[in-house]
Amino acid sequence: MSAKILLVGDNPFHGVSHLSQERVRARDEKIVDPAWAAEIVKTSIENGANGFMFSVSETTLAIIKRFDHPHLNLRYYAIVPAAGDYVRLSSKLGTVGLVKYVAGQIIKSGNFAATINGTKGVLLNDVNSLLKAYLGYEISRINHALNNGHKLYSLMLHELMTEMAIALDMDWIIRTHIEFLKDHGIKPGLETRNFQCLVNKLSKWGINTSDIVITAPFNKLGYQMSPSKVECEQSLKSLPEAEVIAMSVLASGRLKLSEAQDYLNYIPELKGAVIGTSSREQAKETFGFFRRE
Repeated sequence: MSAKILLVGDNPFHGVSHLSQERVRARDEKIVDPAWAAEIVKTSIENGANGFMFSVSETTLAIIKRFDHPHLNLRYYAIVPAAGDYVRLSSKLGTVGLVKYVAGQIIKSGNFAATINGTKGVLLNDVNSLLKAYLGYEISRINHALNNGHKLYSLMLHELMTEMAIALDMDWIIRTHIEFLKDHGIKPGLETRNFQCLVNKLSKWGINTSDIVITAPFNKLGYQMSPSKVECEQSLKSLPEAEVIAMSVLASGRLKLSEAQDYLNYIPELKGAVIGTSSREQAKETFGFFRRE
């Protein structure tokens, strides 16, 4: 596993557990403290992690602002939109209010290209320009948070966006996302919990998978692997050059580190894994183990 990408995941920093809500309620209140979370990321890096995967939210941006690690070759994988944030805003402001809020934030960001794309999108009812405006806005937020020469490596569409594009055959979302990010020197990415379906759609649409990052569940138990463990593994074998990052590698705590590590080594097409940790001790144990093996 030592040659693969090892990313720190941000789910624990948002109190997210895919196994049960009891774990969320049981976690320490420190988990929402950006300074405390930044220490966990630093500890993870010091023990073998070489990147950070995060949803673009005020919480994670605050963490990044406190992260001043001297090694500039770290990989930052951002996921947009932060679904939870926008759901909460939509509940508070309504759909129209949410759109006005995002438009206002784009203008406030001072990103000229994003503002132009946003204006064009509204005036001409151009959804491609609106998507570009949003992506440009999120990139500017991330760049503002990064320091000491750190750069964004990949911007990934949240699984909700990816699954919507798959279900409704909206290839323009994926194409616009990929083309826009390539123009900005950022590797486009897609998060999904329907790996086989995504691979089939990308093939149907003629999209080159070697140019993108795909993050999807992969683990020994087949936990969250849709439609099945066997079918996901078969689809993965058709993408030997793609950068596929495994998530849910511990199956929300159901697997031991050694079991997860054995599985990752068994699947050479996986280029790396993202793992969330909720304490410095856990970070030392988890990333130290994977990097030693």
